Amino acid sequence: MPSDVEYSPVGEGLGMRDYWLYVWLRRAAVTAAHVTGLGLTLIISLLSRPGTSLFSWHPVCMSVAYCLCLTEGVLLFSAEGFPFCIKSRKCKVRLHWCCQALVLIAAAAGLGFMLASKSVSELPHLVSWHSWLGIGTVAATVLQAACGICLIFPKLLRLSSSPLRLKLKLYHATCGLVVYLLATVTVVSAMFSDWFQATVKGAAWWGFLLLALFPALVVMNQITNAYLPRKKLTS
Repeated sequence: MPSDVEYSPVGEGLGMRDYWLYVWLRRAAVTAAHVTGLGLTLIISLLSRPGTSLFSWHPVCMSVAYCLCLTEGVLLFSAEGFPFCIKSRKCKVRLHWCCQALVLIAAAAGLGFMLASKSVSELPHLVSWHSWLGIGTVAATVLQAACGICLIFPKLLRLSSSPLRLKLKLYHATCGLVVYLLATVTVVSAMFSDWFQATVKGAAWWGFLLLALFPALVVMNQITNAYLPRKKLTS
């Protein structure tokens, strides 16, 4: 019995002129997301003045992990706007895993610097929403990486059936979106911290907020367009 749900290509049903305008806008948005992720990481690293204290390395490592590596690891699967124009799916998967490995390493380092800073200063741990969100984001990232390992090595879960692997891919992509949105919320919550508000004020603060939210919108659009089921149109 045929299914009434399919995963349809984006832009289907548009006229030729509207379609190319849509493609151009998507490419511009994805390219802007690349630039935004890199720019936000560089600016946060400069504001943190790494090396001045143990804490100064925390925002550097976390911005590298989630603003840069996580963003690039997702956007490289986009058909539009990837800087190196890589076509091979196998190569993209390998680069994705390299990015995710860097996310785990940088996040673990950032967490370690924060724990060390709190211990040296004799300050209590987990006393803010940002700290709880950060712990949740790191834990979700580890679980998502474990799911990705199962996709690369399906024999670990004996996933010899193609439908099961397709379902796991769908769950992996969906959970990846949740992790990215959780990371975005964590980054935004950091902007309400005493350190950030003492460093960035006025209109610049709102600019940082937009910079943090924009890549999340692009990533959300990419994943939902690729995996969100739509009902077939009947004539």
